[in-house]
Amino acid sequence: MPEPPVPPPEEPPPGDGGGPAGREHRPAPLTVAASLVFLQGLFTMLVGVSEAVHVSSGRVVMGATTALFFVAYGVALGWCAWGMYSLRSWSRGPVLLAQLIWLGLAWNLRDSTVTGVAIAVAASAVLVLAGMLHPRSIQALNREEHRS
Repeated sequence: MPEPPVPPPEEPPPGDGGGPAGREHRPAPLTVAASLVFLQGLFTMLVGVSEAVHVSSGRVVMGATTALFFVAYGVALGWCAWGMYSLRSWSRGPVLLAQLIWLGLAWNLRDSTVTGVAIAVAASAVLVLAGMLHPRSIQALNREEHRS
């Protein structure tokens, strides 16, 4: 007796991406890049909080604006990390610019007493760029449904 025909697999619902449990398919290099950008944002916010805590009475305005800048920059990096993790194509530009800034910072720190920090900053920026510019990451961020 012949076996009954096997029905074709169901198409995933729109926006599902076909990933497990309804999640989008996110390439591993992009996930690593987004995670590192999130850590960079946390680090930057901590620098801002540290600056705010250590403001001296002789430079209140400079200390407050510096602290506010670093906290805002850290929040922006966190938002862009979420955008990359959510496969939003708009997140590429700001993250690329941020990594170029991190590379410039690492270059300026290379001959200082904190060479280890310079190496860590440069390594994280290079890893983010490699993960973000990986062909599978570019393909995932270029999908039509992620252009919002």
